[in-house]
Amino acid sequence: MSRKTVTIKDVAAEAKVSRATAARALNNYGYVGGAVSERVREAAQRLGYRHNRVAQALRRGELPLVGFIPGDVQNPFFAQIAHDLDRSLRPQGHNLLIACSEEDLEQERAVLENLRSLSVRGFIVAPTSEQETQHFRELAAAGTPIVMIDRRAGTIGCDSIVVDNNGGAREAVNYLVANGHRRIAFLGDEARIFTARERLAGYRQALQENEIESDESLIAVSSSTTKHAVETAIRLFRQTPAPTALFTVDSLMTTGALIALRSMGLSVPRDVSLVGFDDFDFATFTDPQITVVAQPIDRIGPLAAKILLQRIGGDQSEPQHHVFPTKLIVRGSVSAI
Repeated sequence: MSRKTVTIKDVAAEAKVSRATAARALNNYGYVGGAVSERVREAAQRLGYRHNRVAQALRRGELPLVGFIPGDVQNPFFAQIAHDLDRSLRPQGHNLLIACSEEDLEQERAVLENLRSLSVRGFIVAPTSEQETQHFRELAAAGTPIVMIDRRAGTIGCDSIVVDNNGGAREAVNYLVANGHRRIAFLGDEARIFTARERLAGYRQALQENEIESDESLIAVSSSTTKHAVETAIRLFRQTPAPTALFTVDSLMTTGALIALRSMGLSVPRDVSLVGFDDFDFATFTDPQITVVAQPIDRIGPLAAKILLQRIGGDQSEPQHHVFPTKLIVRGSVSAI
């Protein structure tokens, strides 16, 4: 059986003093008479009381904390961002706290409030919705620095770092069209997510520019998990005629699509050509390796940390909005028809 944690209240009762007096004696602030102070310390020793220095520092705002709220840290993109943020912040004396929204708006609100209660000095966030942003507006109005990454959220006056999602999607689809594909499927996550909507718009625009009519039966939306992506991709390729090519909007969708195609006995690129948005390790471990639209991920985290630290330090200049270009990396997952 675990031992009950001894609290200030227990020490005060043992020493027959108020909680406030016990706290002053143990934490060395305010005035407490010598005899009373000694009685409190002896009571604390008898009970085995231990200071919770972390909790004390949090209450006093002495721990320089930065909050990071990604969609899902299991996503290789967000995992890399978290790693880069930590490496950038620690040398500057700041500690990173990570709390995932799991692309759920209510969870995002909850974790934001939890982190605020810890006196977090600033936030780096990938918002779940571009429209539902009141919680971020309140945070910004209170003067807490926010840097949005990967996605924008409404017209909040805060810094943002995104990539050219529309342009990257257009380049991917144009490459598939150049290889003779016209039945090109799209596998993405929910439309309220900024990146999904931008990449879908790029997909549609590329089809239009190539005079290919958009077929809604080729557009599939999945929750942002590999498991749901597998199920959605299977439904997508059970239709007749099946797509000859697939464009996926992130690494989780790409992984789910590969698992689904293999389970159906379909081979990449013999039966289906594939291009994914986001480069990740697994894309080069497969045979053939996967053609991807790569983001400059190694620049996003360090830049977000730099901007946030400047804001924490008092920089009140106009918000910065950075848009990085993407790059199509051609490997072996696309064949001509």
